[in-house]
Amino acid sequence: MPKNKEDKDDDKDYHEAEHHGPRPFWSGTITFGLVSLPVSLYVATRSKRVKLRMVDHDGEPLAKRYFCPAEEVALESDEIVRGYEVEKDQFVVVENDELDAIAPEKSQEIDLRRFVPVDQIDPMFFQRAYFLAPNQGAIKPYRLLAQSMEDSERAGIATCVIRGKEYLLAILSHQGILRAEILRFAEELRTPADIGLPESIDADDDLTKKMVKSIEANGRKTLDRAALTDVRSERIRERVDDKLEADEDVIHEAEDDDIEDADSDEEPVDLMAVLKRSLEQKNDASSAGKSPKKSSRAAGHNKRSKDNRAQGEQAGRVDESTDMTRAELYDRAQALDIKGRSRMSKDELAAAIEAGS
Repeated sequence: MPKNKEDKDDDKDYHEAEHHGPRPFWSGTITFGLVSLPVSLYVATRSKRVKLRMVDHDGEPLAKRYFCPAEEVALESDEIVRGYEVEKDQFVVVENDELDAIAPEKSQEIDLRRFVPVDQIDPMFFQRAYFLAPNQGAIKPYRLLAQSMEDSERAGIATCVIRGKEYLLAILSHQGILRAEILRFAEELRTPADIGLPESIDADDDLTKKMVKSIEANGRKTLDRAALTDVRSERIRERVDDKLEADEDVIHEAEDDDIEDADSDEEPVDLMAVLKRSLEQKNDASSAGKSPKKSSRAAGHNKRSKDNRAQGEQAGRVDESTDMTRAELYDRAQALDIKGRSRMSKDELAAAIEAGS
């Protein structure tokens, strides 16, 4: 059906505004019966909580790695498989190709299967919210669907495949805007009985009346968004601002390494010689009877794991009082082409440099 001028103007205005907004998370089509409505999903929430990174004392951000406690060695991705725990410490391995075989077929459709009363969906099922926006040419059917759902006070239940995983969705309409809520599956929710709550509790009538009066006295007609402020994050930001202003606990990049004045008469320090002397003094003071190294990983463990473990043991003998920063050690490790240097700590870098010199 050809569109009239009003529809075309609506499409033009909407997509001009959309062009400067955020990019969609997913694009596809809502299908039910003979209706086909092209839409895009936009994430409706965003995390604004203060995130604190783990760093070392030199300000180097730390990375998480999988670690084998039995062999005391960090593992690479090709040494890791997925396992389903059937009993305590007993696993059944599930390979990637097996997961691929049971993955749902790729689809760009939101399969809208049924409509139910909105009040029949417990908010506990809601997991994450998305806005559904109409794509080019779909403004009119989008409006019709949103208005019809809102008037009938019904929500749509649908399935959708996003990034290789099938999700259950609730399609809701509010003030002419469609929203998609990813739903938890029924088996994911606990019941009151699961945690020992009784099915019903008889309350004292007099106490109930007093409680109702207290609720009415503190009642509000609307929810003030200011009441939903993340106070902890605000306090952390204020504390960080105060510390920045006072230059307190601020880790500056290469704070120990002031750039030398070009006209300075001072002789440059040979940091490598300092490190070698420190290592020699430490080795001389070490006792001859050291505990033997642990056995290497069982057959199949590659040479990289052995090298990392040896570097870790040697790092324990490095004099931590050296004035070299991790940045300096990393530059020397890079010049020596030491493998795995980006994942090494300051002491491990020093030990690797000493071993490779």
